[in-house]
Amino acid sequence: MVSIISFFLIRLAPVDPLAELKLNPSITQETLDYEVQRLGLDKPVIVQYGLWLKSFVKGDLGYCTTGEKVSDKLLERIPNTLLLTGFVIIFTWLVGIPLGIVAALNWRKPVDRILTILSSIGMAIPSFFFALLLLIFAVKTGWFPTGGITSYNYSEMTPFHKVLDVFHHLVLPVVVLFTISLSGLQRQMRGNLLDVLEADYVKYARAKGLSENKVIYKHALRNAINPMVTLLGFEFASLLSGAALTEYVFQFPGLGRLILEAVMKSDINLVMASLMIGTVMLVLGNLIADILLKLVDPRVEVS
Repeated sequence: MVSIISFFLIRLAPVDPLAELKLNPSITQETLDYEVQRLGLDKPVIVQYGLWLKSFVKGDLGYCTTGEKVSDKLLERIPNTLLLTGFVIIFTWLVGIPLGIVAALNWRKPVDRILTILSSIGMAIPSFFFALLLLIFAVKTGWFPTGGITSYNYSEMTPFHKVLDVFHHLVLPVVVLFTISLSGLQRQMRGNLLDVLEADYVKYARAKGLSENKVIYKHALRNAINPMVTLLGFEFASLLSGAALTEYVFQFPGLGRLILEAVMKSDINLVMASLMIGTVMLVLGNLIADILLKLVDPRVEVS
């Protein structure tokens, strides 16, 4: 159903997929007619969807409006996006969970108020605007690259310097996505732990004379973190859409930027293939979340 709605909305958009070719004076009318037939643009929308679905089931993702294979474009961009989102998720969880715990344990104290203010600012600032600010900072200072994932002389570097070069290009995009994701995760962890600390079994554990550290970290925290693990699957997929504008600002060669450009050009095969990739990422993320949830709490039955 999602694929049908997406396909028809893109086809109804007033965007000509061959606009760039038509603006090129060296492209003949015969070439344009061939492209129209090759992409199926001369057929009704419902027929176009049927042809796309038939090819997709066979494993053929088709061709872009530029003539490149969609599968090649995706294989070129997917590793970059996985690298970017992987770092964001790792850093977000390593920082967000402890900050949420600190905020909950210092409820209504200055530390909690400061963290609440900072998280509110992080949630309020648009990722696109924040990315532009960091881009201006990079241009003014020259401390960070302003685009791409590697430098022009990447092929001449040693393996160690190649790794450093990639990390150097990842810094600003990771900072943007990390800041936006951290705010929500930290507040969610804070709220979960505050709810658990008011539970009867926590009060009973304290009444038995258990130490505060054992009550918090052995009993309360294990139950408070369960909903956070569940959110991991959705966060894995949501970063794909959230990274699109950030990747576009920094000209990062990732999947989000590719999807955004494909939508703007009405490149239907590329958009639909990217949509399917997003669905796979959502399913994979939820699978990972279920496995981790089972490891964190063996009482949970994962179906």
